[in-house]
Amino acid sequence: MATTPTPTLILTTTFIIIFLIFLTEAAYEEIKEPFVGVNIGTDISNMLSPQDLLSFLKHQKITHIRLYDANPDILQALSGSNIHVTIGVPNNQLLALGSSNTTASAWIRRNVLSFHPNTLITSISVGDEVLTTLPSLSPLLLPAIQSLYSALKDSNLHHKITISTPHAASLILNPFPPSQAYFNQSLSSVMLPLLNFLSTTASPLMLNLYPYYVFMQNKGYVPIENALFKPLPPSKEMVDPNTLLHYTNVLDAMIDAAYYSMKNLNFTDVVVLVTETGWPSKGDSKEPYATKENADAYNSNLIKHVFDRSGTPLHPETTSSVYIYELFNEDLRAPPVSEANWGLFYGNATPAYLLRVSGIGDFMAVDNANKTYCVAADGADSKTLQAALDWACGPGRANCSEIQPGESCYQPNNVKNHASYAFDSYYQAAGKGPGACDFKGVAMITTSDPSHGSCIFPGSKQLTNNTKQVVNSTQSSNAGEKLRFINFSSVKINAIINILHIYMVAAFPSMLLFLL
Repeated sequence: MATTPTPTLILTTTFIIIFLIFLTEAAYEEIKEPFVGVNIGTDISNMLSPQDLLSFLKHQKITHIRLYDANPDILQALSGSNIHVTIGVPNNQLLALGSSNTTASAWIRRNVLSFHPNTLITSISVGDEVLTTLPSLSPLLLPAIQSLYSALKDSNLHHKITISTPHAASLILNPFPPSQAYFNQSLSSVMLPLLNFLSTTASPLMLNLYPYYVFMQNKGYVPIENALFKPLPPSKEMVDPNTLLHYTNVLDAMIDAAYYSMKNLNFTDVVVLVTETGWPSKGDSKEPYATKENADAYNSNLIKHVFDRSGTPLHPETTSSVYIYELFNEDLRAPPVSEANWGLFYGNATPAYLLRVSGIGDFMAVDNANKTYCVAADGADSKTLQAALDWACGPGRANCSEIQPGESCYQPNNVKNHASYAFDSYYQAAGKGPGACDFKGVAMITTSDPSHGSCIFPGSKQLTNNTKQVVNSTQSSNAGEKLRFINFSSVKINAIINILHIYMVAAFPSMLLFLL
C-alpha cells in the first residue's frame, strides 16, 4: 500500500532535486568554458608508448587532445584519465561511412562504445578539410556525419558527443574585412545542409586557422605583431571599415569572418571551434619567420588570449576553444622543413621551446620555472661535453660542489652525469633565460626531473624550497580566510549525482513513484 509523502519528505526531496539541478547547471557551465587542447600526430620515428603519452599529458596538465584517427591503444591508455578526447575519421573512410548506416554503426561500436565512458570521448571530427582538398568526396561528407550521428543517437550518446568536420580557412572568401566575408558559393549545396545539421545538434563549426600563412601571404599588409598577438598602437590595428571594429590579432579576424559567413546564410547559433592553429619553430630559407621565438610568442599569447575569455570584437561574449597544432614535432613529415616543426615538443618529449604562459594556472607545466631542467643531450660528443662542463664549473660559476668525489651527485662518475648537474646549476642560476641551456648544442631542456637517489638537482631543490614556502604560508594564513566556491569537475558531479540517486531510491522509493 502506497504511503502519502509527509511535508518533511517533500521538503527533503525538493532540496535534493534543487541541488541536482544546481549540479547539472554547474556541469553545463563547465562544459561551456573555453579550453586549449593539442593535436597529436603520429608521424614520429620514436613515438611515446600510449602509457608514456598518458603520463606526459598528465604531467603537462593537458586536459583536451585531438587524435586524427581512433587509435585503440591510445584510447585504452586514456581510460579513467578524465582527458577529453576528440577522435577523427580519416578521409579514406568517408566512402564506406557515407554509403552505409550499418558501417557507421559498426564504426561507433568499435571506436566509441568500446572505450566510452571510461575514456572521455567528447567529440568526433569527420574527415579533414574535405571540401577544399578532396571535393570529389564532398557529396559523402554530410551523409557520413549523419550516419555516425544516428549511431550515436541509437546509443543515447548524441547529447554527450558532438560531431562535425574540420574545414580549411580557404573555405571563406574575402576574409578581410570580416564583415564582407562569405563561404565559397560553389559549396553552398553542402554548406547549407551542414550548417543546418550543426545548428540542430548544437555542434561547432570546426576550422583550421593559421595566422602564420595569412602573414606569409600578406607580408606587405599584415604586421607580424598582429599575427603574433603582440600589441600595436590603435592607429596600426586592423579596422573593419563597415563596423569600425578594431582587430588586435589575425586569429580573431579569421573567427569573425566565419561568423559573418554563417550569418550571411542565416545561421547565428553555431559556435566556432578552432581545431588547428599554431606556428612552426623552424623552416627553410623561404620561411624566415618560422623561428622558435615566433612560435613561442604565438602559442604563448594564444593560450593567454583564450584563457582571458575576451572573445572576438564581433562576439566578445564567446571565446572559441582551440587545439594547438601540434604537441610533437613530426619528424617523418615530407618537406618543406616547417612541416616537421610545428610541435611544442620533440618526439622524445623534451620541449622545442619554452612557452611563456605563467599566471594562467598549471596548463603546460613546461613554462613553469620550477618544472624545467637543463641536462646533457643524448648522443653529445664527450670532448665537447667535457669542455662545456669545465666552462660551467669555471667561468660560468655553476655550483659544482655536489659532483666532487664523495658527494651525493658524484656517482655515476661520468662526464654526462656531471655535465648534466653543472648545466642545470648554471641554468637555474641564470633564471632559465633564453640561451641559458645551450652549451654549444650539447645541452637540452627537459621537464623530467633528472634527480636520482640522494642526488637532488638544483631545479628540484628550488621546487622543494618553494613548495615548503607555499605550505608554510598556507598553514599560517588561517586568519581572515575567505569563502571559496568549489569547482566541480564533471566526474565529481556525476559521482555526486549517482550517490544521491542511490540514496533517494533507497530512502524514498514511494516519493520517486509519486514524482514520476
